[in-house]
Amino acid sequence: MPRVIEYLDDTACSLGDCEAALAEHGFDPAEEESLLHAAQWLRRLGNNREFLAAIMLDELKSGTGGAEDASAYGAQVIMLSQLGRDFFMRANVWPSRDEYAFRASGRSAFSYELPHDHNFHFLTVGYFGPGYASDYYEYDYAAVDGVVGEKAGLRFIERSTLSPGKLMHYRAHVDVHSQIPPESLSVSVNIMHSGGAQGWLDQYKFDVEMDEISGIVSPGCGEIFLRVAVGLGGEDARDLAENFARSHVSDRMRLAALDAQAGILDAEKRDELWRQAEGNGSRLIAGEATRRRRELAEAC
Repeated sequence: MPRVIEYLDDTACSLGDCEAALAEHGFDPAEEESLLHAAQWLRRLGNNREFLAAIMLDELKSGTGGAEDASAYGAQVIMLSQLGRDFFMRANVWPSRDEYAFRASGRSAFSYELPHDHNFHFLTVGYFGPGYASDYYEYDYAAVDGVVGEKAGLRFIERSTLSPGKLMHYRAHVDVHSQIPPESLSVSVNIMHSGGAQGWLDQYKFDVEMDEISGIVSPGCGEIFLRVAVGLGGEDARDLAENFARSHVSDRMRLAALDAQAGILDAEKRDELWRQAEGNGSRLIAGEATRRRRELAEAC
């Protein structure tokens, strides 16, 4: 499960002080000193009981909100600071089942009861309210290929709550959690790492009862663009998809290119496409190609 960091410090700091400290020293979760330095400043920011309310009031008064900055994460996110290319800060609002936002949008809008890992490290502190609970698991990312239906090797650790003041380090490709709505409205504050390789590393969702990978949490925009471009037609788009399928450095993008091509083919030609893909040398693509051929056969 995520590492609980017992960093006792009653000092409170402003968001600006926290930003300055992180901008000067950075945030590299692979280095213990850097990790603990960031945790120290997140603890101090969490001790400031006024900064977030002031930000929210300013946005309400200005009428601009944070829609543009939060668009990649949804309405529950309040972007606090873009500190550099490799890390940023945000606050997350977690509604309870009794909140209108939950009733109107449903649990999926907040990733509740969606077991998933992360393809990035982040620090989080419980800031307001009782906090969400999670069922925590761990797994070996290097031991899976990422095929839907593949055994994940999940190991259940415990159920615990991100209670007020609790400071945790979520480890990329290790910690899996299924979040449970809090008893009442809650907020967490995070420092998010966003290294350059993140876009090429998968973030999975899981079926914990079957101990299987059930899908990718969020495909990259490049994959979506490619599927749309090929679907709309045009020789250039088809040529690009064929090129990506043959030689792209990312297995996931090669699979997306094959999916894009399959989307404009009839059943017989799709089966041939996936038959050839079974022998292309990638375990991910071979496994997904076999699964897709099986689905085609079952549909006939």
